[in-house]
Order: sequence, then C-alpha cells, then structure tokens
Amino acid sequence: MPKLRGEAFWRETLRSAHYVVAPMVDQSELAWRLLSRRHGAQLCYTPMLHAQVFLRDANYRRENLYDEACPEDRPLIVQFCANDPEVFVQAALLAQDYCDAIDLNLGCPQMIAKRGHYGAFLQEEWDLLQRMILLANEKLSVPITCKIRVFPEIDKTVKYAQMLEKAGCQLLTVHGRTKEQKGPLAGVASWEHIQAVRKAVNIPVFANGNIQCLSDVEECIRKTGVHGVMSAEGNLHNPALFEGRNPLVWEMAEEYLEIVRKYPCPLSYVRAHLFKLWHHTLQVYQQLREELAKVKTLEGIVDVNRELKLRCQEEIANQKEGEKPKEGLPFFHWICQPYIRPGPKERCRENGDSGTEKGVRGKRALEEEEDGNSELLSKNKQKKKLRNPNKSFDPSLKPKYAKCDQCGNPKGTKCVFNMCRGCCKKRAFKEVADCPGHGLLFKTKYEKSLSWQHSQRGIQTPEISQRGDTEVGETAVLKEAGDSTG
Repeated sequence: MPKLRGEAFWRETLRSAHYVVAPMVDQSELAWRLLSRRHGAQLCYTPMLHAQVFLRDANYRRENLYDEACPEDRPLIVQFCANDPEVFVQAALLAQDYCDAIDLNLGCPQMIAKRGHYGAFLQEEWDLLQRMILLANEKLSVPITCKIRVFPEIDKTVKYAQMLEKAGCQLLTVHGRTKEQKGPLAGVASWEHIQAVRKAVNIPVFANGNIQCLSDVEECIRKTGVHGVMSAEGNLHNPALFEGRNPLVWEMAEEYLEIVRKYPCPLSYVRAHLFKLWHHTLQVYQQLREELAKVKTLEGIVDVNRELKLRCQEEIANQKEGEKPKEGLPFFHWICQPYIRPGPKERCRENGDSGTEKGVRGKRALEEEEDGNSELLSKNKQKKKLRNPNKSFDPSLKPKYAKCDQCGNPKGTKCVFNMCRGCCKKRAFKEVADCPGHGLLFKTKYEKSLSWQHSQRGIQTPEISQRGDTEVGETAVLKEAGDSTG
C-alpha cells in the first residue's frame, strides 16, 4: 500500500484529528496518553526520544516504545531528536512499525538541546534539515512530520515551513513562540505566525501555544485555520480539557493511578503528574506537598492522593454559602484548571524583589554570580548552600584539571602518557606498554603469557622486542589482557 501524504494522511491515518496531546519528556508516557484519549484527545505523541540512544540501546527501545505497544494507543506519532540524517533514519526504521508517523523535534528550546545540538537549535541549519527529511521521506514506510518554533520574523518562519514541506514533511506543528521564549519569559504565543504558515503551505498544520481550555482550541482553529490544536501544559493540569470539562482533581488522579497499575511507568513520572494535577491544592496543604515529594512507592502516592481528597472534601463540607475561590483562581483549588505561568515581574513580586533590573535578571545570570551572596543564587544553589554553608559557586575557585593530550578530557595525574584512561588504554594496547597510573599492564601480562607458553613447550623465554608480526595466539593474549584491565 502506498504511503499516504499530506491531507490524505491526516484524514485517513490520523482520522482527521483536531485534539492533540503534545510530546512531553517524561510526561506523555502510555498511561497519560490513555487517560487523555479517554477524555477527548484524538492523537498523541510519545515523549521525545533520543535517536542515537534509541539506535544503540535495546533496553531504551523496549522501555520507551516496544513495551508500550497498545491497540488503544493509536493513532500515535513517535518523536525523535537528532542531528545526523543516517542516525535519525536508522532509529526511525526501528520505530516505524509501532506508530503511524515519525516526528522530528525542531522545537525544544532547553539548554540540554543546545548542548546536544538538536531541537530548536537546528532551525538555522536548513541544508542539514533538508537532508534529514529527504532521507527519512525516502526510506521510511510511514510519513515524516516536524514540530517547529517560529522565528521573530513572519516571512522567515514562512520560508522555513515551505522548505520543510518541499523536503518531504507531511504535517507541520507550529509552536507560536521563538526558542528564546521559555520558562518565565514564555509570554504569549503568536497565532499570527501560525496563520501565515497555514496559508503558505499545502500540508496539514497543527497549532501549539496559548491553549488552556476548549474555548481556546475553538478560537485558535477559527483564527488560524489550522487542522488541529496541540496542548501540553493545559493537558497536564486538566486531562479533560478537550471534553470542555473541569472535573474534580481526585477523579482524574484516581483514574490515572488505576491506569498506571495496569501500564506501569517510573515513579518520577507519576509524582510529576500529581504535582501538576494538584498544583493549586498543594499551595494550600504544603505538608502534603512535602510528603508527595518524598514518597518512594506507588502505594505511598495513592495514600497521599487519598489524604488530599479527604482534606478537600472536608473543606467543601465546611464551605460557606456564596464563598468564592481565593488567589484569583477561576475555580476552587480542588477543580482541574489551568495554571498561568507568572512572567518575570510577577516572579519578582512573589520573591519580594523590587522589580529593578537586579530583580528581573534571568536564571542564567543568577547562576553565574561569582560572589557568595545567597540572595543572588538560584533556588537550587541556595538549597546546596543550606546543606553545605562553606560551598562556593565562584568559577575561579573550581579546580583546574590538566587535559589529555589526545582528546581534551581530564588526564590521569599518574598517567605515563599524559592521557585520560580511554586514550591511555588505546595507546598502551597498541604499543604493548604498561601504565601503572591507570592500572593497565599490557606489557607485563604479555611477557607473563609468553613465558608460560614457552615453559609449556620447554623452550627458553625469548627477549621481548617491539611488537611486530606476532602469532595469532599472542594477539589473543593481548586482547585477553585488554579485556581484563577494561
């Protein structure tokens, strides 16, 4: 059967999906996808998978895709991050039988994506992206899709989308924020950019950004003309978003925990989901927030969830007639509802800062402070400071390591070759040498093995010369020595 493309792919394979759950690292696992599908989601993405790791690690493939195969979990799109055409396609070939399409992540704006050189940090490398999509479109039996972030300029964003379409992308998800818009600086997504892309391409387009409730979905489709709308944060705080409902939090939490019993996932995923669902309630019951953070078993999480439910039911029973939600919330805290992320100025007011330039500096600037003033440190570093008051974050005080002559990693202080262990092992093996500093004894073990072999033959042990043409048995001895010291 020929591979469906564009509109036909969206209409037949994806069943004209309008309501889409975004790919979310450690959050869009099978249990959460099934919960979302029960409450209106029509299409789901896996969490972002690392193509290089997926290709080389069978356990990673099994834990993140193969073991999660479920007939109820379709249509499904598997998302990869990658920066090498061959690696991306080889990983996708291993995944294509378990999904309906392969998505290339070109939207992740996080620092880990910058360090790994993937996600939104590839958006200027159009030649590389063309090669990746062309090769995937040629080799895969399922369509290739992309998720992107916009450029500040609408014209450049449109040209970017058209380039991806021309290369073979069959569906495009456009997050209406730039890669700089993240965390407290996220701001409002630009539907104007999304609308321009929708008008300029002939493939289906999904919109992402500013989706907190069903009315947002409907308004986005009306204003931009997109085929579907993707939700991430909104879905995490209210899995029934696409049904247009705001259910009681414990109803969603209990249903999710039941699904987790059937389709287990790491406890960290479960805890993170409950932190999102119970977000507003945990501002009220701080002690239970701490208990949820410390609990080590699924049953323990179930117990905390049950206690939160009892506290809320007791609060409802004691509620006065005409009482309104506090903290400016649209609903009482025990009802699923959106969380509006505070901007930089709001965060400053929450933290008691004056709102001056010093108060609104970004996290990265705070982390690079060279003095020990805890007021200028990030929350994470302040916690470390509490545990160890003598700890300093001054970069100039960090120990300086001598670098390996070969690769630049820290070298062993006692290495005879002035190398790191990996490079030292390669050289010592090649030269049949010892490095006591790294515990590598290739020469010693080689000499001992020859001595033993000659003693067995009744021949006097010859002098060891430079390694030249050796017998097959001697080569095997070297390999055995390498294995034992590795």
